[in-house]
Amino acid sequence: MKRSLLVLASIFLFFACEESKDQKKDTRILSDSSGNINQLTVVIDNQMWEGEVGEAIRTKFAAPVDGLPQEEPLFSLSQIPPETFTGFVRNSRIFLKIENGKQGMAVVSDEFSRPQKGIVLQGKNSQDIIDVIERKSDTIIDILKQTELIEKQRRIRKSLSDDVALKEKFGIDLKFPSAYRYAKEEDKFSWIRKEIPKGSMEILIYEVPMSSIDNDSSVVANIIKMRDSIGEAMIPGRLEDSYMITEKAYAPYLFESTVDGKFAYETRGTWEVQNDFMAGPFVNYAVKDEANNRYLILEGFVFSPSRAKRDNIFELDAILRSAKLN
Repeated sequence: MKRSLLVLASIFLFFACEESKDQKKDTRILSDSSGNINQLTVVIDNQMWEGEVGEAIRTKFAAPVDGLPQEEPLFSLSQIPPETFTGFVRNSRIFLKIENGKQGMAVVSDEFSRPQKGIVLQGKNSQDIIDVIERKSDTIIDILKQTELIEKQRRIRKSLSDDVALKEKFGIDLKFPSAYRYAKEEDKFSWIRKEIPKGSMEILIYEVPMSSIDNDSSVVANIIKMRDSIGEAMIPGRLEDSYMITEKAYAPYLFESTVDGKFAYETRGTWEVQNDFMAGPFVNYAVKDEANNRYLILEGFVFSPSRAKRDNIFELDAILRSAKLN
């Protein structure tokens, strides 16, 4: 599933237009929206949920997240029938509503609470609705994920670290919570960590020459080589002669993306430790900074054995995507 810069630009433009319209029209007093990050409320008749329409929804919106060592869904789905979609239940931050009507899709913003994004799918029969899901699922996922990213970044801003070191060293602003602490600082390399129960969440920031990635070789091979060299030099394991590398068994996923409006290679996969038994997921952005003739590398990785990691990676992703290059 390769994402293009054009698709991302379209999604960002969509949100900008939606926000502009909302500012003009909406003076209602609304409750705060509620729900865990990546919790999607699905408003659909029970019988339809248990049939082919429900199966199509689960296939698309509970599909496995790319790059995690164990299968975890894109969204945690919570189904309720239309007659119970009332009162505080309607405060769900993101919802997908299935209705009878002319085939199509509508996006509603801040309909019952704020912030809120709802997707309404209509069809005259089950096949109509399934067809809309097949055609529009990628767009819907991008809209909902962007909503959740913005919400996660809003929550992060409530308790920010007062950091100036990254601006002085790399010329960037990165918004991360005060619970994160510096684990290592070297010339052109910073390592930031947050302890979690039975594990940790890590952020790496460093820079490499543009030629490290932009050459005649495969981009993903160059990124793996870059990661592994940094791992050997900077990220030791628990045992002697052990260090972090990219998992050898499977190549990571590679996408084209943007960070702060700049082109970036987005890589997702699994890290492991050479000569030890440790592993976990990572997300890496190689941001093309032509003004400074470099790729700025922003990476997050998680160590949390035998536990779900989707939301950990999502938090790291929200932090990395907050980067502003000065």
